[in-house]
Amino acid sequence: MLDHVSVGVADLERAARFYEAALAPLGLTKLIARPATVGFGKSYPEFWINLRPNMTRVSPDSGTHICLRAKTTVEVEAFYAAALGAGGTDDGPPGVRPHDRVRYFAAFVADPDGNRIEAVTFLKDDQPA
Repeated sequence: MLDHVSVGVADLERAARFYEAALAPLGLTKLIARPATVGFGKSYPEFWINLRPNMTRVSPDSGTHICLRAKTTVEVEAFYAAALGAGGTDDGPPGVRPHDRVRYFAAFVADPDGNRIEAVTFLKDDQPA
């Protein structure tokens, strides 16, 4: 349904470093770099960061987050570790999140500007986490 998403960042270089590290475990790389925007993806830019030099930190209760699909729980864990190592903050450690329809394994972080980013993979009923 969606073609791409973007988030605002106050410092493009800092954010690009963060996202290069955090998105690498999910197979996303920096594909386009322009003066005020950077696009990440696998074959085309699916995730953009856009410079907004006057923006304030995103409030934790904004209700907005971006969820990116991982292939495995190992990728989710690697995303989380890389994001924290690159200056992100914990917003929910890797783990199984039971839901009424599906079981999924996810981790949540906030980037240096407060944008909430999740990595998720879905588990089969008999699949251990």
